[in-house]
Amino acid sequence: MFILTVIKLLLIALNIFPSRFTNRRIMFLIYMTNLVTHVMMDEPRFAQPIPNVTVAVGRDANLPCVVEHLGGYKVAWIHIDRQMILTIHRHVISRIPRYSITYTDNTWLLHVNQAHQDDRGYYMCQVNTNPMISQVGYLQVVVPPNILDIESTPSSVAVRENQNINMTCRADGFPAPKIIWRREDGEEIAVEKKKKVLVYDGDVLPLTKVSRNEMGAYLCIATNGVPPSVSKRIILDVEFSPMIWVPNQLVGAPSGTDVTIDCHTEAHPKAIIYWVYNSVMVLPSKKYKTDYTENSYRAHMKLTIRNLQYGDFGNYRCISKNSLGETEGSIRVYEIPLPSTPSKQVTHTTVESRENNIIPSSRNDTTKSMQTDVGYAIRNDLYPGSASSSSAGPGGSSSAASSSSTSMQTSALPGGGGAPGNSLSSLGGSSKGSLAIGKSMFYTERPPNEYASSVADMVPQRALLSCSLLLGSGVFLVLL
Repeated sequence: MFILTVIKLLLIALNIFPSRFTNRRIMFLIYMTNLVTHVMMDEPRFAQPIPNVTVAVGRDANLPCVVEHLGGYKVAWIHIDRQMILTIHRHVISRIPRYSITYTDNTWLLHVNQAHQDDRGYYMCQVNTNPMISQVGYLQVVVPPNILDIESTPSSVAVRENQNINMTCRADGFPAPKIIWRREDGEEIAVEKKKKVLVYDGDVLPLTKVSRNEMGAYLCIATNGVPPSVSKRIILDVEFSPMIWVPNQLVGAPSGTDVTIDCHTEAHPKAIIYWVYNSVMVLPSKKYKTDYTENSYRAHMKLTIRNLQYGDFGNYRCISKNSLGETEGSIRVYEIPLPSTPSKQVTHTTVESRENNIIPSSRNDTTKSMQTDVGYAIRNDLYPGSASSSSAGPGGSSSAASSSSTSMQTSALPGGGGAPGNSLSSLGGSSKGSLAIGKSMFYTERPPNEYASSVADMVPQRALLSCSLLLGSGVFLVLL
């Protein structure tokens, strides 16, 4: 504006001397040119624009205003949004003590200490020329996110199993925060039972038909690009009545040994778990050892019974009880025999006949055997001609005795060979106390091969056969 005024003056001067081109006119033009140049060089101007400044709430901010050729003019700072004059030249006008001003090398620096959200807005740097010159900069005050507990779900919430629940998380800040949800254990979140996600976006997390597997800690995380991000931990408790799973309902153990039985239980709220035997609670002692391992809503309970005795066999109950119900599992401990050690086989030996073809000299196909040599012959009243053989010398008695023994063992089975008078079934008839029978006795789990067909008709498979033939009194016993 001032430059325009100078130009007008030059035009007026030219009108005064319209036709004469004299030295006086030339000197006047030179003077006016120097005046315009001097005025243009001394006019205040802004050397650079005011930058936009961003600062977190509570931090300090500085707004620079660089003015060249200020001369006798003054600089003022104004907060446009508040319509408030903050400083004029080196003096602070505002009553807000957080504002201050400094001047260095043509730079007027406005200081905003511990910026508040109210300090956000446009700031004007103004020079009181005529007309006034000014420029504007923006101060952005950002606020990190903050979760509003009063508007959010409490830190712990409970719901019955198979019911629905909505968990809410509200936060403020500038810019407006974004809310995400995730599980603390890294498991997926079931949304509408059909979709599972690791991260869920939104202020409200809807969970439908909640199961016990969804129990645990959930993290609500608020972020808006201004550090730090904040989170809230919400514990979801899913309540249900106790359940028990028994791995083995029948447990066998020999007397004198230790045995351990166990149960698995699930319950929430936490259940009271214990063992009962004969309607009495089992307490830790020299006889009993109890062990309980808990993990979240699951528990594993063990009971060790030491030195099993007759009175320790029976039904043991594991019981789980909470405020929503009670349940129990039953385990029966029964006695089993001690594992038998393999017994030494005893060779079953018979008297060899002179022909050496009646009974083999040994039997090794039996698991249990015992031998009793009687060494008597058969009396004359049942087996003619045997009396002389029984009293004969070494030359003839062995063969007869062996023959009669073989005949009796064979005839003891249905369909066995030999004369009818030689069958064991006929011994209980007329003759009493007059029979000396057999040569040996054996006990077996499997009969010899030659008897296999007749034994199958007589007893079930794997029957035990034992023949005991006693002398003198004529008593005989067949054990099956």
